[in-house]
Formats: sequence, structure tokens, C-alpha cells
Amino acid sequence: MASFRVLVSDPISETGVDLLNDHPDITADFKTGLSPEELIGIIGDYDALVVRSQTKVTAEVLKAGAGKLRAVGRAGVGVDNIDRDAANANGVIVMNTPTGNTISTAEHAFTLMLACARNIAPAHPAVLSGDKDEFARARKAFKGIELNNKRLAVIGMGRIGAEFAKRAQAFNMTVVAYDPFLTQARADQLKVELAETPDEALRGADVVTLHVPLTDDTRHILNADRLALMAKGAIVVNCARGGLIDEAALRAAIDSGHIAGCALDVYENEPPPADHPLLSLGRHVAFTPHLGASTNEAQENVGIQVAEQIRDFLATGEIRNAINMPSLDAAAFAAIGPYLELGRSLGKLLAKLGPENPEALRISYHGNLAGKDTALVARNALTALLESARNDGQVNIVNAPAIAKEMGIDLVESTINAETEFSELLVAELRKGNTRFRVSGTIIGKSPRIVEIDRLFVDTNIKGHFLIVRNDDRPGIVGAVGTALGEAGVNIANLSLARNKTDGNALSIIEVDSELSAPVMDRIRSIPGVLEARGVTL
Repeated sequence: MASFRVLVSDPISETGVDLLNDHPDITADFKTGLSPEELIGIIGDYDALVVRSQTKVTAEVLKAGAGKLRAVGRAGVGVDNIDRDAANANGVIVMNTPTGNTISTAEHAFTLMLACARNIAPAHPAVLSGDKDEFARARKAFKGIELNNKRLAVIGMGRIGAEFAKRAQAFNMTVVAYDPFLTQARADQLKVELAETPDEALRGADVVTLHVPLTDDTRHILNADRLALMAKGAIVVNCARGGLIDEAALRAAIDSGHIAGCALDVYENEPPPADHPLLSLGRHVAFTPHLGASTNEAQENVGIQVAEQIRDFLATGEIRNAINMPSLDAAAFAAIGPYLELGRSLGKLLAKLGPENPEALRISYHGNLAGKDTALVARNALTALLESARNDGQVNIVNAPAIAKEMGIDLVESTINAETEFSELLVAELRKGNTRFRVSGTIIGKSPRIVEIDRLFVDTNIKGHFLIVRNDDRPGIVGAVGTALGEAGVNIANLSLARNKTDGNALSIIEVDSELSAPVMDRIRSIPGVLEARGVTL
């Protein structure tokens, strides 16, 4: 019986479905055309869901899958059909496939630009008509626009925008790009001008192409004011998301003669109604029905890619192309994997030993660790801390930050270049008011180790059953504790001692073979000189 079940509810590549079923621990069920009620009725049986754009992954669906559903994979780029807030709340990772259809979408957008500039769509019927006069009329009516030496504004310089720009440069276009994450170094590498704002990119542009997601910030990013910034006779291309353009403003700009035309693959409402204002334009137009990613190669690529991502996440924990949490590819996972495990153990230890109802968890990375991809280390520590506090089985690395915020716990991360006793050190500290309690760990050889508890140096495993004793620093106490354990039939696996000469007390970390019972703990606490004793399972 397979360990994991995956529901594929939209058509994807058969190769992708086979790839999932070929894994010995995964069974994939291919069930398309499910109604919302049918999906809600069965989603609780699955660990992962694979969709394209047809299936709507609503809050109700995610709530129905809570407790078992761990991931939703979108075969494609857009995740508008997935309720991301609900996914976060229910601890579900959402992954997309941003590279699978990059070339197909870039090529389609570029094709639309060319078709719009040369009036391919409106001129085509004149040839099909077989009418000599219509043929002659079309030759006169549909004079085109040359793209050579034209100024192109690319709004959104991700993978698709970069591929579009590369092709435009081959056509001798001057490219200016706006993207809030585009650095000057990257712009120089791509050989494009870097604009600080969308307005700067659009000012004087002969063509604009949009390659950004649809968000509250980007809705109608191309409005009347920005259309007015473009050069007279400019054309507009959108192969990204409907809603990025104020379509009524675009029609008005075309009617005024300021904008020459448009090339669209996406629309604010799909399909656009027959009386849509843009559909009645007579020239410099090109319309397609959301075909950007519709190539044989792209469909195959995104199906295989989403299947690989879901397979690797379920089988190994590797996270790629997640849109609601940091991703961790195979190379980064191999480099940071031991610290993910160490972070969980430190979080559990803090939950047992640190102050109750803390206000903040601080994770700091020291030495060489500061230069690694540590995005998920802090989440693992926070998740373990909250799991110990809530104990309801509903906390995971996706929703841990949101739950921490609800509980009033701040998560703070920092990197510290100062030298420590270790080449790499992971420190986790809980704060409540002026009270601070910290624990630290490192990797020795290939083994994660806890090396500090409350600023006392120790050396112990990160997993197992432990007795942690704080006592007066005087002879005989450790022996008395050992005797108590021996008389209770508890075997000691490892022992680490630390002394605080300033306070006159000592700390013993005793690893034992089994969890300690309440009577044994009571016996140890009764030993003269024992200040505090706790049993901890990591």
C-alpha cells in the first residue's frame, strides 16, 4: 500500500501521471471534471492535489483537506484559482511551474506583437474572401508598423519578460524594463535600460508588453494616465493576466488616435462578451483565446515538472517553486538538511526549558552558516516550538508564521559574522520581557549536536530521551542522580556536564534509553542539591 496519495483533477501530461505512479510510495488518481461538491467530498483522502486552471481550489476545498492535504501543485504559472490565504491557514504548500511554459508564452506574446504591428488578423479575411476588390482594399487599408528602432517597455522582467526582451533585441528594438526586483546588475546582464517606475518605462514607449501577476497592486497597472505616457501610435501587448489593463481606457486611447492598437491573449472577463469594446476595432489588433502556454512542448513540460515537484516533496521534503513559503531545491536541501533537523530539536528544547508565553523567537546564524540558504531553518524551529505549545496537530512549516503572529510571537532572524567556538553555529533564543533563554547547535562531522543550553557548553545528541538537571555545584549530586536512575532500571546512554562557576551551580544533560516516568522524576527532584529537573524527549 502506497504511503502517499495524489489526486490529479485536471488534465496533465500522461508522462507526469506515470512519473507519480512509478514511485513506490505514491499512488496517483486521475479524476477530471469533478464538481466542487465531489472534490470536497474526497480531498480529505489525499496528501497532494495537482491542478491546472479548471479546478478551483477554494477555502472550502482546503478546509475539507485539512489534516492530510499537504501540497497543491499548479501545472502552469498562474495560481489565481487557488485560495492562497486559505492554503496558508490550513498549512498547505502551493507550488507552480514557472519555467515549463516560459518559451511558449514568450513566443506567443512576441507573435501577437508582430501580428498587431502588421495587421495580420484583420487582413487575413480579405485573402479568404476571394474577392478582387476586397483584396485590393486590404492592401491599401492595412499599412503596418515597423518594429526596427522602436522603444519597447517590458513591465515585469521575470523569465518570460527576459525571453521577450531577448527576441526584441534581435529585431533591433530598444528595451527598457521595469520590475521591482530587477537589479542594475541584472539589467546590465540582459542589456536593457532599468526603469525605477512603470511610468518611467512607459514614457515615450512605442510598444508595451506586460509580464506580471495579477494582484491588488497590478490590477489596471496600464490605465488611462499611463497609456497617455506612451508614444503616439503605440501598441499594447498582454499575454500575462486579464485585469492588468483598464480595457475601457485602452479603447478610449485607441479611439483618440493616441494608441494604434492592441494584441491580447487574456481578458478581464473570459471569454470576452461579443459587445466587448476592443473586439470591434478594425486595425492593428490581434486576439487569441488564452493560448500563451498552449503548445505541445509546454503542456508536456508543465505536467512533468509539477509531477516531479509533488513527488520530491512527498518523498524527500524538497520544496521547489513554492509561492507561499521559501523553496529549497535538491542542492540547497543537501547543504542545509542537517540544520533543518537541528532547528526542530532546538525549537522543541526551547518549548520545554524556555519561558512560557514568549514574546519572540530569535534565530541567528553564525560563521559559515550565515552564507547558506537558511530560509527554512527558522521555520522548522518555530514550527517545533508551536507544536509543543499547541499540541493540536495543525501546525506546520507553512502556517507556523501566521499562527505565531496570532499568538503574539515575533520571529526574528539574523546573521552574525563574529567568530565563535565553532565554524558554524545555530542559536535559538526565546524572549519574554527581560528574560532570555537560548540554546545552540552545530554540525560536528556529519552529526547535528546541541552544544549550548542557557550559555553553558554541553555536547549531546539532538534526538532521544533526556534528563536535564540543574543542581548545586558540589560533589555527590551527579552520583546520586545516577543511583536513582539505576535503581529505577533506567540505562544512561550519554552524559554531558557543564558548570557555572559564577552562580555556583551545574547542568547535567543525561541521555537515557526510555522516557522517564513521573515517580522517577519526583525521586530525582527530591535529591538534596537538585534545583530543577526536567524530562525532555526530542
